[in-house]
Amino acid sequence: MKTLLRELLFPFIAVLAAFVIGGLVVLAIGDNPFTVYRLMISSAFGLFDAMGNFTWDNWGYTLFNATPLIFTGLAVSLAFKCGLLNIGAEGQLVVGAFAAGWVGLTFTGLPGMVLVPFAMMAAIAAGGAWGAIPGLLKARFGSHEVINTIMLNFIAVGLVSYLTQSRYKATGDPIMQTVPIADQAHIARFSTLLSPFGINFPNRIPLNLAFLLALLACFLVWVFLWKTKWGYEIRAVGMSPLAAEYGGISVKRQIVLAMALSGALAGMVGINEVLGYRYRYYHDFSPGYGFTGIAVALLGRNHPVGIVLAAILFGALIRGGLFVDIFTDHVSKDLVQVLQGIIILFVAMEWMFRRGLGRFIPGLKKATA
Repeated sequence: MKTLLRELLFPFIAVLAAFVIGGLVVLAIGDNPFTVYRLMISSAFGLFDAMGNFTWDNWGYTLFNATPLIFTGLAVSLAFKCGLLNIGAEGQLVVGAFAAGWVGLTFTGLPGMVLVPFAMMAAIAAGGAWGAIPGLLKARFGSHEVINTIMLNFIAVGLVSYLTQSRYKATGDPIMQTVPIADQAHIARFSTLLSPFGINFPNRIPLNLAFLLALLACFLVWVFLWKTKWGYEIRAVGMSPLAAEYGGISVKRQIVLAMALSGALAGMVGINEVLGYRYRYYHDFSPGYGFTGIAVALLGRNHPVGIVLAAILFGALIRGGLFVDIFTDHVSKDLVQVLQGIIILFVAMEWMFRRGLGRFIPGLKKATA
């Protein structure tokens, strides 16, 4: 735990520095940064509305926004551990979401206890298969995974767009989306999960079972990477492929396995989106979850606990940005993009902080080494 806290020290400093610079930007355009940040934080984490009434809306939407980022952050992190950069989570989550929607609207005669796990496994398998392709290309031909995953993003979007338009869209529907999935393919929202405990969680908040699955995925990834032989081999390849091969580990096999598992985690975004929220495949559902997952993984230090915290932070920025856009005079929700970009820059400049601040903050230099 002490090591983990040291690891999270630098991301905390990076976030704090980003908010300071963001405050200067707000001040420069004519608004009060304290007012803006107070509005952003209260709308993301506050438990009371403007009238003083208790509300679940703020936390509910923040955690809902964080759910897909936990999945994509884990996906990118797992690939990182094998020394790979998965830029294809965006394509993997698209095919995963479409696969979940396809199962939900095709096998309508199945009962819910069969259809829901079937749709979940379809999302996981489709994302995993799409992630395995660049893994196989790298292992077999040595082609770079960054280029392959970027190209596969375009292929995934184009392929799914064609299938949605030509086969699964309702006639006359101007929106690029499939017909609805079967009712029994829906997963429970928190309003249903918490009602037996006497908690009145509003049904309008789309937070659903997928958030708990995301936390479970964090735990399973931690167990896999740090408590199993396969996880050890993946981390060994990431630290030194030559040393791992010398020790008898199949580097090619670990590359394929890591990319497949990374894609499977990204594909789980479809569970949240299709089975728990829209109840259909909607083509433009992702605002860039796969790419934001890279920032989440970096800020979370590629550790499941850090990824959850980073995803909640980014989810809070998304939620708070909406209220900043509405209730301030000059600041728009684009401030969220500015803060995210500054955070990423500070994380990327870690070496500078290690050398500069490491002399003044005990443990920082060791944590970032």
